[in-house]
Amino acid sequence: MKRIVFIEDEPALQKILGEALSKEGYEVIAALDGEAGLRLVETKKPDLVLLDLILPKIDGFEVLRRIKEDPETREIPIIILTNLERMEDVDRVSELGAITYLVKDNYTLEEVVEKIKKAIGE
Repeated sequence: MKRIVFIEDEPALQKILGEALSKEGYEVIAALDGEAGLRLVETKKPDLVLLDLILPKIDGFEVLRRIKEDPETREIPIIILTNLERMEDVDRVSELGAITYLVKDNYTLEEVVEKIKKAIGE
């Protein structure tokens, strides 16, 4: 079973998307802030990280940077799922190593699930 760490501070979105991914056969481990999310990535070594950028404690940019700097976690694909639409943010996360940048309002739940499947190679 493929494991996804979902770092998102909106419990409703975490629940809805988490349930959709579970139905597809993924194990979803959720964190409500960047600090907890980073710990989960380090201990659980997921197959993919779904990451919001606006988070309590440690923002998503810093979480992404730390994951990509750590030799133990550097190869984990990271999809950004956020409300930020600025080109500078897209460029910044791309430089930091995220594979995909999704703006929440621009994608349906089904489309997000498909992007995740593609990123994990299914």
